[in-house]
Amino acid sequence: MVHGYKGVQFQNWAKTYGCSPEVYYQPTSVEEVREVLALAREQKKKVKVVGGGHSPSDIACTDGFMIHMGKMNRVLQVDKEKKQVTVEAGILLADLHPQLDEHGLAMSNLGAVSDVTVAGVIGSGTHNTGIKHGILATQVVALTLMTADGEVLECSESRNADVFQAARVHLGCLGIILTVTLQCVPQFHLQETSFPSTLKEVLDNLDSHLKRSEYFRFLWFPHTENVSIIYQDHTNKAPSSASNWFWDYAIGFYLLEFLLWTSTYLPCLVGWINRFFFWMLFNCKKESSNLSHKIFTYECRFKQHVQDWAIPREKTKEALLELKAMLEAHPKVVAHYPVEVRFTRGDDILLSPCFQRDSCYMNIIMYRPYGKDVPRLDYWLAYETIMKKFGGRPHWAKAHNCTRKDFEEMYPTFHKFCDIREKLDPTGMFLNSYLEKVFY
Repeated sequence: MVHGYKGVQFQNWAKTYGCSPEVYYQPTSVEEVREVLALAREQKKKVKVVGGGHSPSDIACTDGFMIHMGKMNRVLQVDKEKKQVTVEAGILLADLHPQLDEHGLAMSNLGAVSDVTVAGVIGSGTHNTGIKHGILATQVVALTLMTADGEVLECSESRNADVFQAARVHLGCLGIILTVTLQCVPQFHLQETSFPSTLKEVLDNLDSHLKRSEYFRFLWFPHTENVSIIYQDHTNKAPSSASNWFWDYAIGFYLLEFLLWTSTYLPCLVGWINRFFFWMLFNCKKESSNLSHKIFTYECRFKQHVQDWAIPREKTKEALLELKAMLEAHPKVVAHYPVEVRFTRGDDILLSPCFQRDSCYMNIIMYRPYGKDVPRLDYWLAYETIMKKFGGRPHWAKAHNCTRKDFEEMYPTFHKFCDIREKLDPTGMFLNSYLEKVFY
């Protein structure tokens, strides 16, 4: 019989949201997951599955039953011929990478953080960059899902295809993902090259940059014209690193955190901080190379508030210049660096922010130096207004103020997803306050 724990406090990684689930479960088998759902039906409890806890929003919070799938974390099958790997849903990407390395395989694209579960990564629509590459969920070729009544559905393009089209970005509201089959590629190395530029140059030559590098992104430093361009491309070069403790930590973390904390009392310092750190850390060309997963992922050192919306790719220049103009017109609105701009191929997943269109993701950030909240409401609302104006869709894992009415306008197939959700979970067992704002 599955054992539950009372008195567990859950807090997400950024410490922006937390909750006190009534009972916290860590099942080790499909049967134990089924037991938890049977108890929930009997006691009329809500159920939420939590992964690595990296979502900056409250999408994983509940006061009902919380299920952590971390003990269901095995690689179940490796098909070397098809280059496909089937894993249990609770495996962390950080634990999957070395096992893929052993088989000479890799995922074709990854987000910045690997301390996240496979089911959480796909369910929240996690992405990276590369206009030839979709969000991470596009690498899923099959999955199994336990519905609210304990039934297990096998889903792929050929079985339960409608559910599969919805469940690759499932928001945790269709059931409990048990296994995921990923389409991998042969192991590869990447070279990362970063170099300084200006906002005008990168926006005027966007198509050229997108063609020049497979995984292209850029960082804009608000209140300045400065940009850091980052190319990541296949290489045969031996591993090398441009990292340096003094610049990466002493300057790029400890000094920056102190100055950002100081700027909470003197907001006029933020523009100077952005210029100073661009000059200190981003004003020269840097190169490094390694296995793909070691280049794709990097350490997020700061607790932070973030927003990240996907807009049609062709709106990139217009939207970013409008954000810049807003900051110039309202000098009291301050913005930490960077605004990170990435690009992703369109797909056919019902609630993917890239549904049926190639997209530009524009990620804004406000750090929390020493855990202190920094005023951000004016920046947040102005950004959301601009994103909505250009047809934006918010990242599901990150904070936003959208409601069902907004999503009905953003997603042509929103009603289709709702019909599938209501069929699989007619009593709303897998809903929480975040999801109720989405669906009601």
